[in-house]
Amino acid sequence: MKSFFQFIAPILALALLAPAIQAETSKPNFLVIMVDDLGYGDLSCYGAPDLKSPHIDDFFAAGMRFDSFYANCPVCSPTRASFLTGLYPDNAGVPGVIRTPLDDRPTSWGDFRNDVTTLPTHLKTAGYDTALIGKWHLGLEAPDRPQDIGFDFFHGFLGDMMDDYYDHLRFGQNYMRRMEEVIEPEGHATDLFTDWTLDYFKTRKDKENPFFLFLAYNAPHTPIQPPQEWLDKVLEREEGIDPKRAALVALIEHLDEAVGRVVKGLKDEGLWEDTVVIFTSDNGGQGNVGARNLPLNGAKQDMWEGGIRVGTAVTWPGVIQPGSRQPDHVSLTMDIYPTLAEIAGVPVTHEMDGRSFLPVLKGEPFEEEDRALFWVRLEGNMKYGGIPYHAVRIGDWKLLRNHSFEPYQMFNLANDPGEQNPIPREKAPKMYNDLFNALLEHINQAGRYPWQRENP
Repeated sequence: MKSFFQFIAPILALALLAPAIQAETSKPNFLVIMVDDLGYGDLSCYGAPDLKSPHIDDFFAAGMRFDSFYANCPVCSPTRASFLTGLYPDNAGVPGVIRTPLDDRPTSWGDFRNDVTTLPTHLKTAGYDTALIGKWHLGLEAPDRPQDIGFDFFHGFLGDMMDDYYDHLRFGQNYMRRMEEVIEPEGHATDLFTDWTLDYFKTRKDKENPFFLFLAYNAPHTPIQPPQEWLDKVLEREEGIDPKRAALVALIEHLDEAVGRVVKGLKDEGLWEDTVVIFTSDNGGQGNVGARNLPLNGAKQDMWEGGIRVGTAVTWPGVIQPGSRQPDHVSLTMDIYPTLAEIAGVPVTHEMDGRSFLPVLKGEPFEEEDRALFWVRLEGNMKYGGIPYHAVRIGDWKLLRNHSFEPYQMFNLANDPGEQNPIPREKAPKMYNDLFNALLEHINQAGRYPWQRENP
């Protein structure tokens, strides 16, 4: 006959192991903060000499900083489509900007695919509550609204950009929504999106299932319109600063405070320890409004590094080592989808261009397999002519052009990270051909997916 100790010992062991088992099997919350048009060098932790971003700097220090992280496009809509599908923009049906119609001119260059499993839909299979707060920019009507593609909750702006951070209108139209309700909130858009996020956290603190929140700020996108008190503070502190630059610095510093409030809100509601948080931008900073993308060349709209490389960090308490840094690991916006899916325990088995970088976050060995990386943008007007332009990278080699009517240029980023010295084709003909042929194959295959919307 078993003794009482022999009988109870396995039960006691299981009880002692239960917290560890729960820690291994429980699913963390996900918060992805995507800001709009933030220059690679426009944080103080990235060297901005005239800008103070203490809250974002603290966030970067609390987790893993990526110095070679890329947006999937040098403009807004395509990158957002890649994030939500894990696909290259042209494979997602959004090779260019989806715009709010102004007149009869063809100004919109994408149609979000409705036959793919989106990130929020995928995470819902693992029990996640899904929400989007902030900027959408992938369609104004069904079936292309946030709630149509998997978000349980939407509180934000459907359109491409606001003409005013305070009245929130675009061409005189109101695209502010709470789900399907047209709303007229008062206040600066950055403050509104932050307040709504804090409200959302309050609804989640006692829920058993995890959440995925996509917080999409429209700052520091144009119009460069910081609250006056923030502009006054910059002008007083930075003697002799260019007025255009001062306005952008103030808008970013106001955004920095908002991110600090969001992180504090997570902590106040007891959610921080159980949440993976990603901070990134949809593309580089806009050059003609004073953005700083140094030490990179180029800006928003360019296929140079300044248009597509973005400051990015990930925090995950208890998993990611604070203060860790990845100077050379290359990932793109589309890689976030499979990474979060793997963390949630629902790996991707359907069509996917992105790949998970979870081992990097966990400090585990990660084989940097060679893969050709592609960027595409389709745009109209006299500069672009409605013809796509691209970049392709294999290893340290990159081939690009910045509009449709210029020759391709080739660079070796290891030797020339500032892309100042194009390498003639005859100097490295095999590499040029490899890059060009890889790009041709991608263009050929991406042509399967239509992007044209029907005229209303």
